[in-house]
Amino acid sequence: MASCNNIHQEEITKSEPTPLQKHVMFFDIDNNGIIYPWETYQGFRKIGSNIFLSFVASIFINFGLSRKTRPGKGPSLLFPIEVKNIKLAKHTSDSGVYDSEGRFVQEKFEEIFNKYARSNGNALTAQELDDMLKANKQPKDSKGHVAALSEWKILYFLCKDKDGLLKKDIVRGVYDGSLFEQMAKEQQAKKKKFISSS
Repeated sequence: MASCNNIHQEEITKSEPTPLQKHVMFFDIDNNGIIYPWETYQGFRKIGSNIFLSFVASIFINFGLSRKTRPGKGPSLLFPIEVKNIKLAKHTSDSGVYDSEGRFVQEKFEEIFNKYARSNGNALTAQELDDMLKANKQPKDSKGHVAALSEWKILYFLCKDKDGLLKKDIVRGVYDGSLFEQMAKEQQAKKKKFISSS
């Protein structure tokens, strides 16, 4: 009986999304496990990105990740991203906060701020962010570096505070998948407030 319980518990654990999967699931608008470019676009609009950034991000992200997440399948002109295989799209020259299975590595997360947050231990300035990206760049890895640069620069653009600081709790929210939902709620509240006041 105990062994049956253990097997059942293992099945539950396997079905639990990894932090990396949670990170991208916000963009799976219809919750079918596949993210198309128009869903990426909608997701970026929901968190407050302008039309241009949302459009460019949707093309860049889906074009770059689609084939990697669809092993054994031919290319698709719809550029779908399969959420279950998102770990296969993990790029090089990154922070290492996600391991090869898409799990969150607390030590690597803390390392970002211990190493680079010199002016404020709980936030990164634009220069400190650049220093981190430069340090993470692997030799002859322009693709990985561009991917990392794009991700962090978009995050900084959307989430820096009035003092130009990217706070630690914001970055943590990106990695655990909670930030996008929070941002979408804030944008929705702003729209309601604008409508009610006009």
